Amino acid sequence: MSVELAARDNSFTADEATAATLQSVSAYRTWMALLADQSQLDVWYSKIDIDKILPMLPSTEEQKRSLKFVERARRHTTLQAIDKLTEVVDGHRRIVDNPPIVEHLPDLTTYHAVHMVLDRYKETLQEDRRLLLERFEIIDIARKVVGVGSVGTHCWIALCTADREDDDPLFLQIKEANRSVMEPWLGASSYTTHGERVVVGQRLMQAASDMFLGWTRFRERHYYIRQLRDMKGSADVSTMSPTLLGSYAGVCGLTLARAHARTGDPIAISSYLGDNDVFDNAIVSFSKDYADQTERDHAELRSAIDSGRVEALEGI
Repeated sequence: MSVELAARDNSFTADEATAATLQSVSAYRTWMALLADQSQLDVWYSKIDIDKILPMLPSTEEQKRSLKFVERARRHTTLQAIDKLTEVVDGHRRIVDNPPIVEHLPDLTTYHAVHMVLDRYKETLQEDRRLLLERFEIIDIARKVVGVGSVGTHCWIALCTADREDDDPLFLQIKEANRSVMEPWLGASSYTTHGERVVVGQRLMQAASDMFLGWTRFRERHYYIRQLRDMKGSADVSTMSPTLLGSYAGVCGLTLARAHARTGDPIAISSYLGDNDVFDNAIVSFSKDYADQTERDHAELRSAIDSGRVEALEGI
């Protein structure tokens, strides 16, 4: 559905949107079939090598654009965050307020509470990583809105340093974890906290999980913690051509297949998908219907904002 919406937003033709969605589903089905023939260890250690995928893009121009994106993601580190999110005040580095996205905590009680969250979280790390983290000291904390899905939840960033000169930094992100949206139908999670459920899921599905990924619980709220930036990147689909969106959607399909093969039964999944395009076309049809519903929902939201029934802050 996301591919269909991206194609519509980019004013692609219906055929171009269908082709991009098909590329995603076909890549998923084909890769799942290959994983079904591999050993458990081979499935576990499999990965998507972006450096091998880039040369397979249909044009030199798209290869260059994609390489620039990959290089930006590789520069997306704590050091880059330091330059963008902090400043030196009276000889000490501090997080820069940028309301409503980034704001310092309103009182010392909240500040101390976040400290306690981080202290408890360390207990969920492997001992070698906990030893490394204990070499860092928290020097500043701020509230940060980090995405649409996090609006309304408790989310903070903590600036840490391993020396007194502030030139050995680490940014941690503390995010509140709520119950799964599937819980009403599948029942309560077997994990003691929602943060642990999120962390275990990420560790299972991701080929290279954050070394500082952990969880904790404080005052009936559940949290998971990770690095704020660890060479993560988000592709700007709004600038993609039809062929590049299709290629990107295909890589997403490969990545999802690998995650499902690690956490599920690749033989059973592949058998269900079959060796033809019946499943592919079914997903395309579903994507179009769901995209239609999403556009209707968005139009209703815009109408509510325009009439004043819903308050919204735009342009951030």
